Amino acid sequence: MPRRWVAALACLVALVALACEGGGEAAPRPTRGTPSPGATGGIAALGDSISTGFGSCVVLASCQRNSWSTGDGLRVDSIYRRLLDDDAALRGRAHNHARPGARAASLAGQAEAAVRDRADLVTVLIGANDVCRGGIEAMTPVTDFRKEVDRGLRVLRTGRPKARVLVVSIPDLYRLWEVGHTDERAVRVWRRGLCPALLANPTSDDPLDQARRTNVRERIDAYNKQLAAACRAYGSRCRYDGGAVHRVRFTLDLVNPLDWFHPNAAGQDRLAAVTWRAWGLSG
Repeated sequence: MPRRWVAALACLVALVALACEGGGEAAPRPTRGTPSPGATGGIAALGDSISTGFGSCVVLASCQRNSWSTGDGLRVDSIYRRLLDDDAALRGRAHNHARPGARAASLAGQAEAAVRDRADLVTVLIGANDVCRGGIEAMTPVTDFRKEVDRGLRVLRTGRPKARVLVVSIPDLYRLWEVGHTDERAVRVWRRGLCPALLANPTSDDPLDQARRTNVRERIDAYNKQLAAACRAYGSRCRYDGGAVHRVRFTLDLVNPLDWFHPNAAGQDRLAAVTWRAWGLSG
């Protein structure tokens, strides 16, 4: 084969390879690549499985691209994506330290990670697992919950004193029981042991079961009051959502059909819209 043909063939192969590498994207989206020069510290999410986007993809696992806080996927208009509209320098500056199963006691460790990230914006959504860790007797005492939230916020205030913090109310899990306990699909899954303090015997109207659910509802209300108080004690750089997330009227079409508990992509998008308004970052 003539040398010039070999060179031409090599060029063609290289062009095809480049075309293949550049294909497959339906639309551009934020990436976690190298930050732009002069970029701010970005945003960090602290909390539990809700902030990891758990169950919002096709399996029961974390799916951070759908996180209401730091997600960079196309299905959820997260706080991070909304911030990018005004400040492209934030690209690649989204850090998600939330973990499935995390309770308030995990908050300080996650806050330390946010400090290492030099985050300027931090979201905190914690408390569902302090309720759901087992039966009523296993729920975190309210005083302990407050102590752990204060400890986590203290890490942020000490390490990133100028960071802006959003503390989010715990969703109304009792409302989820209300809309799901008559749905056979949800009941079948819940009977496997999901959040037993609330969802054990989900169809029972026995007074003891009713009292147990009421106890859970009251505990969440008590936690939310402590979240608000902890944010006030933090100072002017902290904003509580005013109970906005707790007031979201979740329906079954906003939770995933695998556990009928965690928000799906639509539910995550609803959380993003509500928390964005509550934080007042626009303008």
